[in-house]
Amino acid sequence: MIEKKQFYINGEWVDPIEGRDYDVINPTTEEPCAVISLGGQADTDAAVAAAKAALPGWMATPVADRITLLENLLAVYMDRGEDLAQAMSVAMGAPIDMSRSAQVGSGSYHIKNFITAAKDFAWEHPFEDGTLGARISHEAVGVCALITPWNWPMNQVTLKVAAAAVAGNTMVLKPSEESPLDAMVFAELMHEAGFPAGVFNLVNGDGVGVGSQLTAHPDVDMVSFTGSTRAGKLISKSAAETLKRVHLELGGKGANLIFADADEKAVKRGVLHMMQNTGQSCNAPSRMMVEASAYDRVVEEAAQVAAKVTVGPADIEGRHIGPVVNETQWSKIQGLIQSGIDEGARLVAGGVGRPDGLNKGFYVRPTIFADVTPEMTIANEEIFGPVLSIMKFETEEEAVQIANDTPYGLTNYVQSTDGARRNRLARQLRSGMVEMNGMSRGDGAPFGGMKMSGNGREGGAHGIMDFVEIKSISGWADD
Repeated sequence: MIEKKQFYINGEWVDPIEGRDYDVINPTTEEPCAVISLGGQADTDAAVAAAKAALPGWMATPVADRITLLENLLAVYMDRGEDLAQAMSVAMGAPIDMSRSAQVGSGSYHIKNFITAAKDFAWEHPFEDGTLGARISHEAVGVCALITPWNWPMNQVTLKVAAAAVAGNTMVLKPSEESPLDAMVFAELMHEAGFPAGVFNLVNGDGVGVGSQLTAHPDVDMVSFTGSTRAGKLISKSAAETLKRVHLELGGKGANLIFADADEKAVKRGVLHMMQNTGQSCNAPSRMMVEASAYDRVVEEAAQVAAKVTVGPADIEGRHIGPVVNETQWSKIQGLIQSGIDEGARLVAGGVGRPDGLNKGFYVRPTIFADVTPEMTIANEEIFGPVLSIMKFETEEEAVQIANDTPYGLTNYVQSTDGARRNRLARQLRSGMVEMNGMSRGDGAPFGGMKMSGNGREGGAHGIMDFVEIKSISGWADD
């Protein structure tokens, strides 16, 4: 079994001061795959102190030099891609092929985009109205606590670390204790890339321990958190005591509006997107809303697509989906599937229990409900598993009303060949992102939501903006 009990603080791997052992469970086998340490207050304090001490020198480092270090990071990240893939697969259950491509690939993608954005970013410039000696400067917020989830580990670590670092911040990363091994590999990469001691620190811990300690710490200037809406509320309350900047990327309950004129791949695309990463994505299109005239056809097609989605162990190569991350999540998903049955939704694929032939591991059957109505539990709660709810609408106005009738506002989707309709809906849907006809967002496009899906944006120039303060200067002496 892997033993990784140390923390990375001030450029060194150090033993915990107040650590306690924690078993990391492999969701494929339900057995421990590693033992780590969960830190205590003294460990948190040591990491924050290192970050605080390193801040003046790192803020004074020229942006060009910070970009060079990001380029170094990208190079070593690519070299260690297999190590990252194996770490994510064993700890959080991503099938190894998916881990190599999407999970690892998301991290390198974001680092590349931050390098591009940082080179074009207007770090310092004259004030726009031309007032003599008026200047705008963008500088680091300060010491940042970065708290990342288990479902897309490298995606979220790189979105936070690369943006914070290139903006001149120092940081303490607390990865999820469910998937900590990849973050510890990443700490090795930061060291190998040449980041100065104290700029990047890592302390493992849980939310009530290190997470809460970072959020309340008087020497932390900003908290960037990705996770549940429940935890986001607690973080906001705690951070308010010291008026920290708080960036939150939280849950979602995305609507996927499918009109009768949608392209022939729209339904398959929606189902497979929902099932990707075993449904463990905050931006999953979990509510498939279908125009009445196409409803029966879409339900039948969706059920056929789901029936072809295979489930299997994370360490086996292939295009299957793996287990969900742990027993707690598995039990929650089973309860929500049962609630869909009990509340009268029509089960057209999957259901409760493990898939046939899999009696060990946290596997969930790819599940689709039809005839879901807005008041049902599965139409409102974020399930975070491979469960799709199909709903019917009669008019475009009704579709918008139902889509927006949720406390969440992360990503909505539209499938229609009518360009004018797509444009109308993009403006009316209350979410931080709207993706239409399977078109990807641009490189470095901002990722984030509104309402109870959080605040702030990640990725590219908008992601850098979340990690800078804006300073207004007068009386600047031009050369």
